Amino acid sequence: MKQFEDYKYIDGGVCAAEGFSANGINAGINPDKSKNDLGAIASISPCKTACVYTQNKVKGAPIIVTKENLQKSNNISQAVIVNSKNANTCNANGIEIAEQSCELLAKYLGIPAEYVIVASTGVIGQPMSIEPFKNGMEELTYGLSKDGNRKAVNAIMTTDTKEKEVAVEFEIEGRRVHMGGMGKGSGMIHPNMATTLNFITTDVNISAELLQKAVDELVQITYNCLTIDGDTSTNDMLSVMANGMAGNKEITVENGDYKKVKQALYIVMMNLTRMLAADGEGANKLIEVNCVNAPTLEIAKAVAKSVAGSSLVKCAVNGCDANWGRILCAIGYTDAEFDISVLDVSYSSANGTVSVFENGAGVDFSEELATNILSAEEVYINIDMHQGSEKITAWGCDLTHEYVSINADYRS
Repeated sequence: MKQFEDYKYIDGGVCAAEGFSANGINAGINPDKSKNDLGAIASISPCKTACVYTQNKVKGAPIIVTKENLQKSNNISQAVIVNSKNANTCNANGIEIAEQSCELLAKYLGIPAEYVIVASTGVIGQPMSIEPFKNGMEELTYGLSKDGNRKAVNAIMTTDTKEKEVAVEFEIEGRRVHMGGMGKGSGMIHPNMATTLNFITTDVNISAELLQKAVDELVQITYNCLTIDGDTSTNDMLSVMANGMAGNKEITVENGDYKKVKQALYIVMMNLTRMLAADGEGANKLIEVNCVNAPTLEIAKAVAKSVAGSSLVKCAVNGCDANWGRILCAIGYTDAEFDISVLDVSYSSANGTVSVFENGAGVDFSEELATNILSAEEVYINIDMHQGSEKITAWGCDLTHEYVSINADYRS
């Protein structure tokens, strides 16, 4: 993980912040009893909450219910209920089940139902029953603990092969403050909001308005710069809950403390984004595209995502083939105006760096060196536009035979 001054990585994920607990169980939604399929996160006290959701016109019932709950509660939440294996999307009784699952968790925790965030991930259009929620709620809630973060992470995994969580510690007003998160996602990832399911918790005291502002801005340079396969999911959600238990004075203006919180949020969101990219379905390699000296941030983002999302670029990286023409092709069909004739492109990894394109034209390079560079688990494609000062990073992964195999029989 990239190190940041004044921020220390710690264990605990969503339980790293004071007052948060979590748990995960198998409630029978997933017939594989070795996998958890129902998870919960809870705070001792109510939380200021910020969320972003999928922009897909087809939205899972949990998205609709969560939006309604936060509208009723004036952006206050206190718990999360989440399941895997079934997306609860395009179901005739989907809203009813999402609402009932909120009511069940709320009853056991003794909080209002509108204080519950509900989320689901899995197969779209599969019939769903409230029975697993009813049968598993007692075990789920009684098992909530400070060290239950990994059980909760396991409960949201579908085709994921690795758990995804991160947490940091920093200081505000001389007080130790914590922020941590967990995420899931491996396929159907091409976000236009956040991506997949991601939950972040913090004990900082900050207004819901400023928390939402920070999330809205940071999602543009983290999750929205991620692409696995070009498909935007119906259930994507990112929620950030702040319970204020660090005891700092509430942050209501964009001062130095706000900047510290925003940086912590960036660190958590950026690391989860990288984890999601590295664990793309069937992936062997993380691809990081760095676009610098662009005319505008929007152009930098468009160029970087175009390259990261190119199936041909993904295949070339998988085969350790320095076919830079595919990169230029992806840059060239980007929907933006800029000058190709001054661009530079290079590949880099832990195995070195090789320049393949300078001042708008290809240059001689060692194929042997390039192949060695591309054989690393993390591959960087670097684009210098020489047309401004804006920069951004996009993340993706290579495209393998395994991706097709996973998605050819996903329902089975």
